Amino acid sequence: MISKMIMKNPIILISTALIAVLLTGCNERSPEKMKFKPEWSSLQQHQTPEWFLDGKFGIYVHWGVYSVPATGPNGTWYAHYIYMDENSPQRKHHEKTYGPLEEFGYKDFIPMFKAEKFDPDEWAELFAESGAMWAGLAAEHHDGFSLWDTKFNDYNSVKMGPKKDIVQELERAIKSRGMKFVTTFHHETNWWFFPTWDKRYDCGDPQYSDLYGPIHEDGDEPTIEYLDEWYGKLIEVFDNYSPDMIWFDTGFGAIRESYRKKMLAYYFNHAIANNKEVVITYKDNDIPPGIGVMDLEVAQMREKTEFPWLTDTSTDDGEAWSYVNGITYKSLNRLVDNLVDRVSKNGFLLLNVGPKADGTIPDEVKELLLGLGKWLDINGEAIYKTRPWTIASEGPTKLLSDATYGNESNVEYSAQDIRFTVKENSLYAICLDWPKEKLLIKSVTTNDFPDEDFVGIYPDEIRSVELLGFEEKLNWEVTDEGLEISVPEEVPLEHAFAFKISLQD
Repeated sequence: MISKMIMKNPIILISTALIAVLLTGCNERSPEKMKFKPEWSSLQQHQTPEWFLDGKFGIYVHWGVYSVPATGPNGTWYAHYIYMDENSPQRKHHEKTYGPLEEFGYKDFIPMFKAEKFDPDEWAELFAESGAMWAGLAAEHHDGFSLWDTKFNDYNSVKMGPKKDIVQELERAIKSRGMKFVTTFHHETNWWFFPTWDKRYDCGDPQYSDLYGPIHEDGDEPTIEYLDEWYGKLIEVFDNYSPDMIWFDTGFGAIRESYRKKMLAYYFNHAIANNKEVVITYKDNDIPPGIGVMDLEVAQMREKTEFPWLTDTSTDDGEAWSYVNGITYKSLNRLVDNLVDRVSKNGFLLLNVGPKADGTIPDEVKELLLGLGKWLDINGEAIYKTRPWTIASEGPTKLLSDATYGNESNVEYSAQDIRFTVKENSLYAICLDWPKEKLLIKSVTTNDFPDEDFVGIYPDEIRSVELLGFEEKLNWEVTDEGLEISVPEEVPLEHAFAFKISLQD
């Protein structure tokens, strides 16, 4: 009866058609009708937002089912090694602690992941006090367990384990404190993370494919159905949680180019529709330059670059990523030095935290984050909203290699190692150890024929020199050797020391 009325009434017919079009647009925006199209030339119009360029420092969290066994060396890869390597320390630990893998598989940890002490507001407050400008979590790791209310699998934190929408709760807590929200994605590698072709284990049972990935032979390429789910999960998070920044692990090696382009266009257009500016990071040159920010895992550049880049690294000293038993942590001095070094070279820091399975953040991590916050309270002026100077650094200590995994090793910097940033009419010279009696900045000199590092600042351009966090006046002069700054014998400051050189207008 209703359908006949619609057909006889052209006004109703037109209105119904219009509603259908609007509903279709809400469900799946058409990139062709939006600013960004799924074409590299279109996507390269995307600009890295100022909030990211100004913020410099953020935090993310590795926390999931893998936090229950809490066994390293790389805790997030526990599930991979117990299935793929019978001689691995993880497999031996598993069999000794939980019994044969044939009887107790990775899925059996899920009920033990209760997150009973998870407090998103406590996490967010700690991250804010650390000085982080953006924060978030690994929304889905390689293991296939989603930390949000997804329609794509039942193996998620709402239906199992914590029985909470972790992504939603943390999103609200982080955004309420004025920070940008980050979600990281690692689920591309779920295709090969488990040996789904091995029928001895539960990962080879089709009834558990929503967790372990679809059954396939070793070496098979990802199917269209798998790629559709990879894409669908991302769109679901974009639509429901509107992250300001998305970070991808391991690159897009298994993801077809058409899916990459379609995903990026959707994300950028979704941001426009929601009046947001967003950031995407990538590894391994899997998307053309200029679309996003290149990420270097546990690595940094030796020299300044003309493009922004990001390092993801961890608070722990062994790159366990998630919490593991016996974990050790980096020193606060090392975290500060590495942050300063990156920022001077046009780099940014994404620092990882690994909570325990119950949701508590280890006291050692809290101490590190609060220490960073205390240092930034004093020296943040030389970090936030700054840009690279003409040169990034001077001093004898150099990284051993450029942008290779682990090249951020525990370098011992000296008082002669200085990193530069600039903001408005101020140059910041950040000394990575305390100079005794005087600090000499060789890049500023009266010498008419200085070396190649001379940048063209002359004595009459300098209005004043001060040490951030120190109220007493400093004496200084510019000589043929450089800018000499007299410093007190003792100073109530720690770690890196930021000297502000104010220049004439």
